[in-house]
Amino acid sequence: MIRATWARTVYELRIFSRDRRSVFFTIVLPIMLLVIFGSIFGQTKLGHGVRFSQYFVAGMLASAILYSSFQQLAIMIPEERSNGTLKRIKGSPLPPAAYFAGKFFATVLVYVVQAAGLFIIGASAYHVQLPHGMGWINFVWISLLGLLASALLGIAFSSLARDGRAASALASPVLLFLQFSSGVYMVFTTLPHWMQHVGALFPLKWLAQSMRGVFLPAVFAQNEVGHSFGYGETALVLTAWVLVGGLWCWRRFAWVPLDQA
Repeated sequence: MIRATWARTVYELRIFSRDRRSVFFTIVLPIMLLVIFGSIFGQTKLGHGVRFSQYFVAGMLASAILYSSFQQLAIMIPEERSNGTLKRIKGSPLPPAAYFAGKFFATVLVYVVQAAGLFIIGASAYHVQLPHGMGWINFVWISLLGLLASALLGIAFSSLARDGRAASALASPVLLFLQFSSGVYMVFTTLPHWMQHVGALFPLKWLAQSMRGVFLPAVFAQNEVGHSFGYGETALVLTAWVLVGGLWCWRRFAWVPLDQA
């Protein structure tokens, strides 16, 4: 099982690296957005001495979790289903668990590359302060739990599209709306109340809020809803979405197109 999972992880990374569109939208896009927003608003002060660039890096790391897991899997799996790849895997000796584990570990490694790029550009170009001490521990558990929830939701979401093109048309607007309603591009408490309530239903809002706790001083929590970075609430919400995504995958995932099932 371990060998099969490792082999599948390597294969997934190889396929990912050969797809220029996936590399751009998953790795290059978050860094490019940091450069654009950092260049325009980087020195804008948000209060308590916090620059917008520091705030924005936290939001882009939260978004990177969804780029590398939710968006990637929601688009790649329907493509594999439509071209017969999943059907062949189902009939091969590869354990289904190794297939899903390989995809998850590949998303983790892609996210590590994303985070490293954001750290390097943020620290060198926009003087972003990286976490230290307990901040790194919080960063790791938030990232891993977020990746697990987002990966399961991406696999579940893949059941809604017939192929990769249709999946991209469905997933991309969803991700864009979540970024705007979760406080990635602007301070969350400045958003309309209805948008805050909608954003609070989904993982990205909690990922972004807890990531801000990793990168921003404790005093900035006064600017958050509830005057807290909400680590406990983030853990509960992400765990709930892990359960929802897992149940959805179990009930709805299909190895072949529905019209062939």
